[in-house]
Amino acid sequence: MEESIKMYFTYLRIAIQLNNLPLYAPSSRIGMTKIILVTGPARSGKSEWAETIATGLGKQVIYVATGRVDEADFEWQSRIEQHRSRRPDSWTTLEVPIDLPAVIRSACASDCLLIDSIGTWTANILEKEQTVWEQMQQDAIASLKSAVADVILVAEETGWGVVPAYSSGRLFRDRLGTLVRQIGAISDTVYLVTGGHALNLSAIGTPLPAKN
Repeated sequence: MEESIKMYFTYLRIAIQLNNLPLYAPSSRIGMTKIILVTGPARSGKSEWAETIATGLGKQVIYVATGRVDEADFEWQSRIEQHRSRRPDSWTTLEVPIDLPAVIRSACASDCLLIDSIGTWTANILEKEQTVWEQMQQDAIASLKSAVADVILVAEETGWGVVPAYSSGRLFRDRLGTLVRQIGAISDTVYLVTGGHALNLSAIGTPLPAKN
């Protein structure tokens, strides 16, 4: 019983401390540039949380949409319109289905890039050979490390369910999972959005050892 009471108050102290945490951690990079990763399952509200963070940074927001517009796909168009309707008129929107690193490198210190989403970007280049994919992945990580703008990235969680029945589905899951892990390793703050809540994983979690 005494041990349970001690554990309860330990969790209580942690909860009190977390309530006073800022939306993002101070950056360790030169110029205080921030990299923030927001990840979560479908319809979890991850994009809305990323938009909330972007608004709070007080910079010129450049919304980087990785999805391709397909007017023949009405359901996909509806999703795109939902995202568009939430964006303030002061935000700039860029449609970048492939060349994310170039956009990241060209952004200024006064900018905040909101990239939505990493899963769609991965799907856009899924047909690339493994060696090409690995090079594009490394280029994306390198561009984030050298970014002078704040960068918020939205990513999907796809590996929590059953193993996909098709090879393309397994390839997508594996590539996206690997990339999200690499982005999380260099991010100042990582959020998991699920069940109507945004969890600051950087505050309550322990970083995994770096992969060789």
